[in-house]
Amino acid sequence: MALFSWPVRVYYEDTDAGGVVYHANYLCFLERARTEWLRSLGVEQDLLRQRDSILFVVRNIDIAYLKPAQFNDELQVTASVAQMGRASFEFDQTIVRCDGTALLCRAKVKVACVDAHSFKPCAIPNYLKTEMICDH
Repeated sequence: MALFSWPVRVYYEDTDAGGVVYHANYLCFLERARTEWLRSLGVEQDLLRQRDSILFVVRNIDIAYLKPAQFNDELQVTASVAQMGRASFEFDQTIVRCDGTALLCRAKVKVACVDAHSFKPCAIPNYLKTEMICDH
């Protein structure tokens, strides 16, 4: 599947007292890349809720923090679909410095498709599955 990449700059608000990105903020960076990946496919999550009555929720994250990102770093956050199931899919994601000097973070993120009202798992619509697995 195609590798999607999204630029992120580290702001002061992203860092701890030592000027290093706070560990939970890497999750925000990963989320932004997944959201922008969906947008690049022409999919808006608020419309999925309204039109198809579905939501995507994170079910599991396996994350490795390899090197620290620091204030004002320019980063590239990648996302690619590694596996696709009936009601879930798994991303391989990375965060690297734009200058290519370091792989900072690696994550596997499992996302489930759920009914917007009951929050119970439901099938990913076929039209959406097709968009997700095509190389763009």
